[in-house]
Formats: sequence, C-alpha cells, structure tokens
Amino acid sequence: MLLTIDVGNTHTVLGLFDGEEIVEHWRISTDPRRTADELAVLLQGLMGMHPLLGDLGDGIDGISICSTVPSVLHEMREVTRRYYGDVPSILVEPGVKTGVPILVDHPKEVGSDRIINSLAAVHLYGGPCIVVDFGTATTFDAVTARGEYVGGAIAPGIEISVDALGMRGAQLRKIELARPRSVIGKNTIEAMQSGILYGFAGQADGIAERMARELADDPDDVTVIATGGLAPLVLGEASLIDAHEPWLTLIGLRLVYERNVPPAASSG
Repeated sequence: MLLTIDVGNTHTVLGLFDGEEIVEHWRISTDPRRTADELAVLLQGLMGMHPLLGDLGDGIDGISICSTVPSVLHEMREVTRRYYGDVPSILVEPGVKTGVPILVDHPKEVGSDRIINSLAAVHLYGGPCIVVDFGTATTFDAVTARGEYVGGAIAPGIEISVDALGMRGAQLRKIELARPRSVIGKNTIEAMQSGILYGFAGQADGIAERMARELADDPDDVTVIATGGLAPLVLGEASLIDAHEPWLTLIGLRLVYERNVPPAASSG
C-alpha cells in the first residue's frame, strides 16, 4: 500500500493506493502548529480504521508527500523518520525527479503541488492541457504537448473571496457556498451566491480560454482539467472544463514515487 499526502494551505488530503487504484482517502484540516508526534497519532488513527491495514497502518510500504506549507513539510519529514523509518518515502522538493520540465523564470518558486498536478494531468489526458485547481487559491497551470510546465495564473480562492466579502461589506455576511435559485438573486444571500458561483465559473472559462489560445494553434486541442476541494461547486457552470479529477494531486504523488523509488525497495 502506498500512502500519499497532499498538504495544502487549508486542508490536507491523504490517499491510500493499492497499485494504481485509490482505495481510501481522508481530508483533514492543515494546522501548522501540529508536531510530528501529533501528526503520527492522527495518521495512525485514520489508517487503523481501514480493514486492509493493521492497527497502526502496518500495511504501508511506501509514502509520498508534497506540501505547500514549509513548517508542515518539516514535521512530515520527522514523521517519516521516526515512525516509518523502514518505509521508503519521497518528499517532493528540489532534486526529486518528476519528469516535468519547468520553463518559467524562477522554477523554484513554483509550488510542488502544481508540478505534481501537471504530471498527473499529462499522464491521464495528454498535453497540451490546463489544470484548474479550486483550493485556497484558484490556480491555472499550463502544460504543453511535450509535457512542459510553462506557467500559469493565481487568483484568490472561492472561500477567500467569500470571507473578504463578508468582512468588508457592511451589510454582508459569510454565506453557504451553494447554487442559488437563479442568477438574478432575490435576496442578499442569493445575490452573493450568484456572484460567487457564476463569477468564478466565468473566471475559469475566461482564463482557460485565453491560456488555450497561447498554448496551442488550435485551442480545441487543449484539455482543461478541474481539481481541488471546491471544484464541484462550479463544474456545472464552467463550460470549458473537460474533465474533473478530484484525486489529481494524489495520482501525481503516486507517479513521482514510482519515478524515484526502485520497485525492489518499494516491495521490500
């Protein structure tokens, strides 16, 4: 069993792979204050409930981790050292082989999750492609037909925008992220829901369309893949999204693990 861990700014997503199949997944809050010991207890508690694993996750024979939060990456490194020292592990950072050429001005500034997403997108759908990740930020990543990461765009995420609107608007408040009865809201809550839902769907379509024109001679050749925890909210409204892959980052972590750990080490 391979344990994959995607540490995001707001949530941490864990996936358990049996070969190429993801057989279990969990989502927990990301807390930069958690120590390695606390993380280990949390991981072992989740995995101990799975029927394919032992009480302490004894069936884990590989671990692959990426993190956008440096302090959590440090603690995860300690978790693998102290509690899974005999298990081959990969922490995605400079020097780890991804097979994705990064053709931007400052490659080290690109988040590891964006490179992992690009790798998985090309593996699943081929290039050229655009990955739209609806997370804490909404990110757009462009990948060529040759699998090269050539840049992207970063916009405030849906929840960030909702929070900011509620804080800065004197008569506005935080709302449930849900589809309103109609685009023309009949009350303040529905008006805010309409602005958020259709505004972000329009943003996804607008940026993806412009990127596709720069990425390929025929924009129709570009596949647009949505991922991230908030992707389901806009899927039905963003017309340019071709595919939804909720476990894109986890799949990418599996691919990176396979590229960096010899099969003999993983199985032994």
